[in-house]
Amino acid sequence: RQRELEEVETRALVINRCMMAFSFLSYPVPISPRIHTRPPSTITTSSMPFTPDSQLKLLFPSDLIPNNVREALPSDLHVRPLASDDYNRGHLEVLKVLSVVTDPGLEAYKQHFESMLPANTSYRSSRGQTYYVISIVSRETDKVVATGTVFIERKFLRGLGSVGHIEDIAVSKDMQGKKLGLRVIQTLVAISEAVGCYKTILNCSDENIPFYEKCGFKKKENEMAKYASESSTPGRL
Repeated sequence: RQRELEEVETRALVINRCMMAFSFLSYPVPISPRIHTRPPSTITTSSMPFTPDSQLKLLFPSDLIPNNVREALPSDLHVRPLASDDYNRGHLEVLKVLSVVTDPGLEAYKQHFESMLPANTSYRSSRGQTYYVISIVSRETDKVVATGTVFIERKFLRGLGSVGHIEDIAVSKDMQGKKLGLRVIQTLVAISEAVGCYKTILNCSDENIPFYEKCGFKKKENEMAKYASESSTPGRL
């Protein structure tokens, strides 16, 4: 009788242990939330390729760019002076909307850029420069999407006055219709006036007259041009 009781107790103990083991295996084990996380410093995010002005060699001081134009641009665009390596950002590609543009290569582009700097680079006064070329750059791609130039003609008349000549206004085809041409004109006129020019002038086609009239320009006189023949065209300086 005693032996039978011991066998019953043994079987009950075995059954109880089996039930406990089954219960443990079927119970959902919580997963630590740290298994699928990374330290904040190692999380990868899409970085912007945009190059800030402080890392560029610019044609003139960026404080000549008017704040009202900066504020009027969409947040994904930035206006600044031309940079020495804007060749790599498609500056010449944008100019192709105007005329034929040959590719001089990066080194020749940089040499041409250097030739536009004042002879005395330590004296960067508002009257110490002739060429002011600007770039509007996409913050997302770091590519030039619009550009324009104003160069300063110094005269002996008008009390040794100066005149700003606007040239080469170009907007990338995929960015046209966004008022970038207006922002380029506003920037160049502001620069011209900031360096002391008593007037700012430009040439345009008849179909562009309404646009420039909206920018504050008035039609005056006519343009005359004489193009040198290829045989008499001097080489690049």
